[in-house]
Amino acid sequence: MQLTVLGPTHPAVVASWATSPEESRRWCSRDRVTSEDVTRWGAEPDVLAYLALVDGEPVGYGELWLDEDEAEVELARLIVAPAHRGRGVGRRMVTLLTTLAREHQPAVLMRSHPDNTPALRCYTAAGFEPVPSEQADEWNQAQPVPYVWLRHRPDD
Repeated sequence: MQLTVLGPTHPAVVASWATSPEESRRWCSRDRVTSEDVTRWGAEPDVLAYLALVDGEPVGYGELWLDEDEAEVELARLIVAPAHRGRGVGRRMVTLLTTLAREHQPAVLMRSHPDNTPALRCYTAAGFEPVPSEQADEWNQAQPVPYVWLRHRPDD
């Protein structure tokens, strides 16, 4: 697997991977995602958007949200193509994104929708663990759902 910067033909492919409004909400808190949304996300300040490729085929998408003030990077808007789920693609993509994130800041975080059990298993397998509940409660005050907040273990 390799990561590449999101190109102009990729947003439509990525937008098609959320196969239902429920899945889309778990991915990005929206009922529907368009290619324009994905393009706009990748162009936001302090966001680096990546496509995961296996043998040249797009299999995953994820972003790094850089926060210089907090000296941390959040992995965000991760999704794996439906045909590639359950094969370890997500874990490999998270591991590669975490390595890239650490080139910017030592602290790497992410959040997951609380009912996204497959994603939480993936993130745990990639070396993430829940932050203390008091911290999660604080961070969730302005969020649309009570996310599960995770931090990459520094010794991994």
